[in-house]
Amino acid sequence: MIPGGFTDPRPATPEIQEIANKVKPVLEKEENRTYATFNALEYKSQVVAGTNYCIKVQVSDDECVHLRVFQPLPVENQDPKLVRYWTGKTRDDPLEC
Repeated sequence: MIPGGFTDPRPATPEIQEIANKVKPVLEKEENRTYATFNALEYKSQVVAGTNYCIKVQVSDDECVHLRVFQPLPVENQDPKLVRYWTGKTRDDPLEC
């Protein structure tokens, strides 16, 4: 890991799935689309004044989206925020944010 950079990709955990689920409504509104499938597959993280996450989420049999999410510090008591996203990705695309 590069100091201040993102970690290498890791398999998604239940905590990462929960973060993805919290920003799902924002993505659906932005894309004017409903995702029946929304399974976090892998993620990278970067500690800042909070945590940045890059999350690969499977949204259909052959499509993924990459999410960039910021999770404020726990003392701020705020939900994660969808910062940016990339659609039209596949399972084989490297996770980049």
